[in-house]
Amino acid sequence: MSIHKIAALALTLGLSAGAMAQAPDIATLSAPVVGNQGQTIGTANFQGGAHGTVVRIALQAGALTPGWHGIHFHSVGDCADTAKFEASKSHVNHSQKKHGLLNPDGPDEGDLPNVFAAADGSVNAEVSSPTLLKGAKGLQDADGSALIIHANADDHHTQPIGGAGARVGCAVIK
Repeated sequence: MSIHKIAALALTLGLSAGAMAQAPDIATLSAPVVGNQGQTIGTANFQGGAHGTVVRIALQAGALTPGWHGIHFHSVGDCADTAKFEASKSHVNHSQKKHGLLNPDGPDEGDLPNVFAAADGSVNAEVSSPTLLKGAKGLQDADGSALIIHANADDHHTQPIGGAGARVGCAVIK
């Protein structure tokens, strides 16, 4: 066999091996975001991989007041009590860290960046978190989790929720 045929065969085998490589195992979930009146105000789409979760949030016009809003992962997947969304309990926090992305003793696993509502109250945002979607300590654990949207911005250090205020939106993660 000539050197050219061997090189061509090696190149073909190398390209085939790359094409046969497995795609990463990505878990996906879509959930409606509910407001305090029980109405659907948008959607949250979750993609979970080996090193964390990406959340895309799309809220319709009028969903929120214009400006910055804190968002967090809460420890129970329950949005039934729409007036306050308190059934979702507190932040996901298996590691028992302090609240706040800027806190030297944090962040807890529920901490996320703020999202911005446009002048019409709509939101289109993508945020990421090292918190896993799957697994025993993941967002989709036995009792699920909730994505909570707050009335105000999170300052990322004040305890317990960074001054983010009332819970005005909720999406169940199960």
